[in-house]
Amino acid sequence: MAVDYDLVVIGGGSGGLVIASAAAQLKAKVALIERDRLGGDCLWFGCVPSKSLIHASRVAYEVKNAAKFGIYTDNYNINFAQAASHVQQVISTIQPHDSPERFESLGVEVIFGDGQFLDNKTFIINGRKLTARAFVIATGSRPAIPNIPGLNQAGFLTNEQVFSIQDCPQSLAIMGGGPIGCELGQAFSRLGSKVTILSSRNQILPKEDPEAAKVVQDQLLSEDIVILNNTKAERIEIENSQKKIIAGNHTFLVDEILVSVGRVPNVESLNLEAAGVTISQSGIKVNDKLQTINPRIYACGDVIGGYQFTHVAGYESVVVLTNALFFPISKVNYRVIPWATFTDPELARVGLTEQQAKEQYGEDVYVLKQPFSGVDRAQAEAKTLGFAKIITKGNGEILGAHLVGASAGELIHEIVLAMSHRLKVSALTGIHIYPTLSEVNSKAALLLKKQQYAANTWQQTLLERFFNWRRSL
Repeated sequence: MAVDYDLVVIGGGSGGLVIASAAAQLKAKVALIERDRLGGDCLWFGCVPSKSLIHASRVAYEVKNAAKFGIYTDNYNINFAQAASHVQQVISTIQPHDSPERFESLGVEVIFGDGQFLDNKTFIINGRKLTARAFVIATGSRPAIPNIPGLNQAGFLTNEQVFSIQDCPQSLAIMGGGPIGCELGQAFSRLGSKVTILSSRNQILPKEDPEAAKVVQDQLLSEDIVILNNTKAERIEIENSQKKIIAGNHTFLVDEILVSVGRVPNVESLNLEAAGVTISQSGIKVNDKLQTINPRIYACGDVIGGYQFTHVAGYESVVVLTNALFFPISKVNYRVIPWATFTDPELARVGLTEQQAKEQYGEDVYVLKQPFSGVDRAQAEAKTLGFAKIITKGNGEILGAHLVGASAGELIHEIVLAMSHRLKVSALTGIHIYPTLSEVNSKAALLLKKQQYAANTWQQTLLERFFNWRRSL
């Protein structure tokens, strides 16, 4: 039976945009459906605005602490509205790249509205019935809202509202000690808020290496951010126009609450049951080809759960594109997935943690840890906080890496490249420009040979005898 399109993409966020534009450029007939604005969470409420606000807050922090370099700025002040304007300006500068006009110029038919599946091969929107050889669900996710008595009545912010406020709250409680909570907590603190972070786990950033997470936590504490680990809000009340938070033994008043306790997939309005698509609590169920149970329908990005990062959605979209347009033979491989938390210091990770590596490989695990304090460029810029930790097997195979320190989100890519091409850790010991922060990687990589040599007393004895013999000639 003839169909209207080669591909119908549902969702105009990171994954959907990549698929729609690439498919159209490959001369496929494509429809792109979006209920709100193209660009998705990353452009409007995520990566772009958060990193813009973080940059403004870092400038404020550097100015405040410039005296250690002999530069005095006693009369500086922060205009939060101007910082917020910078955020919106960055969004508006990037937005044309994701505009409907651009995608239409590529040959994509862009359709705005809410739609749903009628059956396993038909999608209806604005009264139109669309059929296609394949469908892609890339509808993303939204903030999870905890069921806390009084929260709705008191009012709160999520990442979908926080970048639009014009006044910096004098006091701010953040529910959630993950990347969003820590990044925005530090940013708002540096821009003038008294910040309290409520973390339900025994450490902030619970998915990270505990040593690395502690470096970030200690820095946040040094900036007078209050961190309440193993703590959840139990009730919210309104008292004297403020929000009163009751959390275990802690009771305190704040002007605003930011909720960042997780994400939920956007699937409710799609009538997936009619399409033969199943979902779990984390998102749409897919196989390693990113097909749902209905092989004509694919899904990628936040809506399937898993690694909820823009760059992962971009990677998944390439797998979906080749499978949906041609033949379903490509499979996802999540062995080397990097990510970063853009606190100051930054924290970046790829691969296994030290504990995970030891559970899988036992005694054949080496931990190569190089402090930033041992890197001359870090000393020159007073950015000595943190370390690089590379985890390898005895043969040099890189199992994972954790960087916490200045520019960690940039420095991790050298290790990502090595892991992607299955290079040994010795590949990282090549010549690095002096003085650069990237020397932290080469110095860490050298530690494998140093550790193995230190443990090899037979080799040490042999070399000692060899040089004694050479001197005697």
